[in-house]
Amino acid sequence: MTQQTPDRRRIVSSRHLAEGEGWELSELEYGLIVVHNAFSRWMTRCMAATGQPDHSPLDILILHNVNHRGRDKRLSDICFLLNIDDTHTVNYGLRKLLKAGLIESEKRGKEVFYGTSEEGAKICEAYRVIRNQCLVEGVVSSDISGEELREFARILRALSGQYDQASRAAASL
Repeated sequence: MTQQTPDRRRIVSSRHLAEGEGWELSELEYGLIVVHNAFSRWMTRCMAATGQPDHSPLDILILHNVNHRGRDKRLSDICFLLNIDDTHTVNYGLRKLLKAGLIESEKRGKEVFYGTSEEGAKICEAYRVIRNQCLVEGVVSSDISGEELREFARILRALSGQYDQASRAAASL
């Protein structure tokens, strides 16, 4: 039996990006790709289980963001909180949610504010119940502690700052 070198055990999506220094970052990026796709799939299937099968992951994130704390939000608030630069994609999601009757809009001066409709709030609650039943119970019973989840979330937020800074640097090249 031959012994594998550590280099061969690296799980990355693009070997050419894992050369030299920073191969661990490539391994992390592959993990982010896999978890992003799994999370997107989870959101759409959970939303479908509420009786709302025709929403994209972004639509679902927008709905939950608008519902957050029961406070009306502007397009710019939603984009800021979800860290999205392309306001057009968020605006499109808002229009879809308005058409579905899950959110409502109100013009105040020059600004448009969005809030969850009664139906939208019911869907968010149904999503929460399904999430608890199908996801939270499994995570809670796993070997991952709440403290570890909080630490991982902190690390991800810190890394998002690194990626934002790098994207600004790349835009200046």
